[in-house]
Amino acid sequence: MTRNDKDSIHKRAEIHRLLQRMKTGLEVVRHTPYKAMLVGTYLVCASLVWVFRGRLWDLDSYGMFLPILEATINLLVPLYAVGGLLAFLALLGTPRGSKAAKEGLQKVGLVNHAGEAPALIAKRQDRANPRLTIWEFDPCGIPLGEWEDKRARIETALDITIAKMTWADGRKLIHVYAVPAKCDFPALLPWKDKYLSPDSFVLVLGESLTGLVTVNLANIPHILLGGSTGSGKSVLLKLLLMQSLRKGAEVYIADFKGGVDFPNVWRQKCRMCFTEKDLLYTLEQIVAVLEYRKERLAETGCSDLDTYNDVTGDNLPRIVFACDEVAELLDKAGRSKEEKEWLGQIESRLATLARLGRAFGIHLILATQRPDASILPGQIKNNLNFRVCGRADNVLSQIILDSTNAAEQIPKDATGRFIIGDGTVFQAYLLDEKQL
Repeated sequence: MTRNDKDSIHKRAEIHRLLQRMKTGLEVVRHTPYKAMLVGTYLVCASLVWVFRGRLWDLDSYGMFLPILEATINLLVPLYAVGGLLAFLALLGTPRGSKAAKEGLQKVGLVNHAGEAPALIAKRQDRANPRLTIWEFDPCGIPLGEWEDKRARIETALDITIAKMTWADGRKLIHVYAVPAKCDFPALLPWKDKYLSPDSFVLVLGESLTGLVTVNLANIPHILLGGSTGSGKSVLLKLLLMQSLRKGAEVYIADFKGGVDFPNVWRQKCRMCFTEKDLLYTLEQIVAVLEYRKERLAETGCSDLDTYNDVTGDNLPRIVFACDEVAELLDKAGRSKEEKEWLGQIESRLATLARLGRAFGIHLILATQRPDASILPGQIKNNLNFRVCGRADNVLSQIILDSTNAAEQIPKDATGRFIIGDGTVFQAYLLDEKQL
């Protein structure tokens, strides 16, 4: 691309942005009463200048030049009035900090092939979530995927924390939903009983910049939870299990660390498994329940557990099976032949529950902190559709989310901070086990 081509593109882009700002200024006038008054005052003054133009320029004193001067003034006054109005609208439509935003994005390399950085068109509060500010950009042909790839750099350039980025007005604009960097997530969010969702089997995980983060196990039945040591993974797992108990579910927990992470209060309310033999027996029992429910649903012509309960009134409970460190459970390295046979049977039962559990109200919540891609079989992992990852390195993030987002977006010192598969970052609620 030649320099002349780039200059031509820049000129057309500047004209386009000027028109955009005038349009935005008109919207501002329509929705901001005091700014509408300013425009009204300007129009009144321009009208008065037109009405009293003869006295203002004392036209009668120019004698033979009067017709020329009068024609000139009659032409220029409307032109200046209209030009001033358009300039006023463009000024109102130019958001504060637009120049600094463009320069910042240019510095971090968010530019198109002509060297143009996106232009900030408008900046306003989000009506649905007043905590957020919507930054509206003309993307200058830069695709949303490139914005996502450079999210961290954009946050640095604009001194913000981004909640999400979306196309707007078709694909003409990009909306960046954000808060100031200093208004980032709180370090702790204590759980309160009022946060418990009244909906059938909706579990609450925490708060993102856009509001509550929840998962409906009736629609997305299984959860894969990852995070390095100290990331808050076990606390989030307990939060989900506590809500499951509150909603009347039967909870089964596999813990091969001797129950250290689960004190007596959990053992009173849940079925705990501490050995492979005990776990296999438990999984066989759950699979048997699945087969029984399959027959009952087929007999009644129901498609899922909620429909069956509504039709029959049986009120069969949901079943939640959780494992705090599934990699420790399924790792066959160094195992004897007999132990490997046990693990093969355990894998088979877990795979059955992962494939068929949704319709029959049986759910898996599997957590891991080990970045071993071969540990979790594909037939299990592929059915764990809701992915959550806390602080992690690139490898673990890739295993859990199929991306490195957790490594890039979760600070290395953050506890209780997580990201889900769609890129939503949230702070998990901190459960006091006395509340159980």
